[in-house]
Amino acid sequence: MSFDQLGLSEPVLRALAAKSYATPTPIQRQAIPPLRAGRDLLGIAQTGTGKTAAFVLPSIDRLVAANKRPAPFTCRMLVLAPTRELASQIAESAKAYGKFVKLSVGTVFGGTSIAANRRTVERGIDILVATPGRMLDLVDQRLLSLKDVEIFVLDEADQMLDLGFIHALRRTISLLPKQRQTLFFSATMPAAIKELADKLLTQPEQVVVTPVASATERVEQHITFVNQPEKQALLTLMLQQPEVERALVFSRTKHGADKVVKLLGANGVAANAIHGNKSQPQRERALAEFKSGKTPVLVATDIAARGIDVSGVSHVFNFDLPEVPEQYVHRIGRTGRADATGVAYAFCSEDERGLLRQIEKLTRKKVPVQPLPERFLERASQLVSRAPASPQSEQPQRRPHQPRPPAKRFSARPAGAGAGAGAGAQRSGRRRRAR
Repeated sequence: MSFDQLGLSEPVLRALAAKSYATPTPIQRQAIPPLRAGRDLLGIAQTGTGKTAAFVLPSIDRLVAANKRPAPFTCRMLVLAPTRELASQIAESAKAYGKFVKLSVGTVFGGTSIAANRRTVERGIDILVATPGRMLDLVDQRLLSLKDVEIFVLDEADQMLDLGFIHALRRTISLLPKQRQTLFFSATMPAAIKELADKLLTQPEQVVVTPVASATERVEQHITFVNQPEKQALLTLMLQQPEVERALVFSRTKHGADKVVKLLGANGVAANAIHGNKSQPQRERALAEFKSGKTPVLVATDIAARGIDVSGVSHVFNFDLPEVPEQYVHRIGRTGRADATGVAYAFCSEDERGLLRQIEKLTRKKVPVQPLPERFLERASQLVSRAPASPQSEQPQRRPHQPRPPAKRFSARPAGAGAGAGAGAQRSGRRRRAR
């Protein structure tokens, strides 16, 4: 099947041709026809399956066909995403697919100024992509109204709940008009997600593509058992292999990601970190350098990594195993995208063996064990295994000895009061209290 057979408009087909897209993915084939007809949709799909185009392409046609102009401080289509990176990615795709139509696209998310967000929405906007917190900030400041939303898209709903956005989502739902088209996407369907979907959707079309248990088939996986203190040396050695062209490294914590970057730099491996404590300019710069290949190693936490869609990631390294097994599937799915193959390595310390069992139970397959590389211990001893100390900490500077000033004979007291009289009064007072 080609995109021509899905009934999309000529401007949208032209935009797809400009990006050399000719064949729709499974989720696009299943989702686009009911969405063009105005149906609600429940989509169970991993990132990398083409779901952004699945909901953006038919939505562009519906918005153009309605031939409306958005009122000031309103939007016609609202897309909520869990992270800044994913919001930016969706907006970029919407601009590319709407290249030959007159629709405005904008983003609002944390880390940007409210003044800039106001300029985005003050004239009204056709497609607004936002994170929940910043979107509600604008609503509270009366800079955005959701009363005219025609299409509402909730993307990566399971990640939204993991990040604690459930209250924000419930409030958003209460602000939306009852007459709207709703599109709901999630990689997994736990009970809380199903409950939310039931409240949002009206007789939805359901599309299930690439279940989580089979999402790992295109990625070559390996697990190496290693002591926690040796992980850094192992990662450094493996990143120095010539076949590792562009690598994404996953750390469980923000502090851990920064530490990995410092240690890699100390061993001559250039890397950047991306996580929630980084400012928006820092995150954008790190992602841009990773995409361009200037810095081919990016160390990320799970929260920041959702929405990183970079082609050509040859390897994924699980420096720490995730505590939620579904995250493992999301992580390794960053390689092997668009029908390409990829390689994923995981380092497992003794205290992480239980996490590995959960991952294998979810994916229903054993991860092949790869032993430590030959001469690992010999090479590991030559590598920096702890963060380099600062010059101040290496040679602490001692303050020169200074003699103490002589003690004063008289303490500060009211004029005319003698030192002996004051001391005697204090002693007599203590005797009286003791009696």
